[in-house]
Amino acid sequence: MGVRRAVKGVGDFLVELLGDAVAEVVLSLLACALLGLLGLLVYLSWSFSPRATLAGAGLLSLAVAHGAWRTFRTPAQGRRRGLAAVTTAVFTTTALTAAFLMFYASDCGCL
Repeated sequence: MGVRRAVKGVGDFLVELLGDAVAEVVLSLLACALLGLLGLLVYLSWSFSPRATLAGAGLLSLAVAHGAWRTFRTPAQGRRRGLAAVTTAVFTTTALTAAFLMFYASDCGCL
């Protein structure tokens, strides 16, 4: 009975190990693809209109800064509405995407 339990434990470990390895590969490929798409977007935007690209980057920076300010300051009474909700969502999305890319694309071979 002990041998079966040991074999089952080793089998479960190997399945979990394989699943983790596959998940790492998929997430790394996703990060490389996202990094490539972001680079392509900046390249195409710059080739279309450098001024619009800089204006868009400035607006995105302002939205992220306002979202960070609204997120980390002392919350007012009630819910966030309107611009505050949008900029908070932009900040959260940007921060999560940046963290994802720093963690998974840092060992990407495409860099």
